[in-house]
Amino acid sequence: MQRITIDILNSKALRLLQDLELLQLIRVRDTSPKQNTPVNWAAKYKGTMTKQPLTEIDKQLNQLRNEWE
Repeated sequence: MQRITIDILNSKALRLLQDLELLQLIRVRDTSPKQNTPVNWAAKYKGTMTKQPLTEIDKQLNQLRNEWE
């Protein structure tokens, strides 16, 4: 099976493609651009990090900063 992308310039061309699909010669898929939906980052990454005390986080950040100096 080969896959190609075409731009339809005329509604008659779409009708011809639909007829070819009815004959089971091709399969037409709608790949119109999807709208960018905002990502809910909190829900996506919820639970990926364990809860740590703030002092431990500060300690780790200072350690990382000191490694670069």
